[in-house]
Amino acid sequence: MTLSKNYKYSYKKSGVNVSLGNELIKKISPYAKETKIPGTISNLGGFGGVFDLRKKKYKDPLLVTTTDGVGTKIILAKTLDDYSTIGIDLVAMSVNDLIVQGAEPLLFLDYLAVKKLNIKKVTSIIKGIKNGCLSAGCALIGGETAELSDLYNNDNFDLAGFALGIV
Repeated sequence: MTLSKNYKYSYKKSGVNVSLGNELIKKISPYAKETKIPGTISNLGGFGGVFDLRKKKYKDPLLVTTTDGVGTKIILAKTLDDYSTIGIDLVAMSVNDLIVQGAEPLLFLDYLAVKKLNIKKVTSIIKGIKNGCLSAGCALIGGETAELSDLYNNDNFDLAGFALGIV
């Protein structure tokens, strides 16, 4: 049986540039490595982040989860053409919801949806997320960057995050 490479559907035909995505992972992986804390096991590029909770040595721990986005602050970042701090804000919104419940922030995941990957813009956003994680003392262990060419127009995008903490 021979497989044909003339697929009717493909990532490329749907507007997703896998090579550019791989280039992005190489550029942003050092940011995630800077945020490693005891318990961080995985690196970017997998299908999920792995964290060893035993390294935190809590007795009878409780996990606290939060999720948030930056909302209309995206408009401000686009207007100023400055994406360097929107990631810090993203982490802060989620981590704030953890700490008011008495939780120590452990890890953070991001979700960025764009029309087309712009390495410079996305790298700036992820660097901001890294800076937010460093300020909060949590590890950036993964996330998702989705190219959705049929959903977004122009330079519109969405940004959301997920944080996990421990009490």
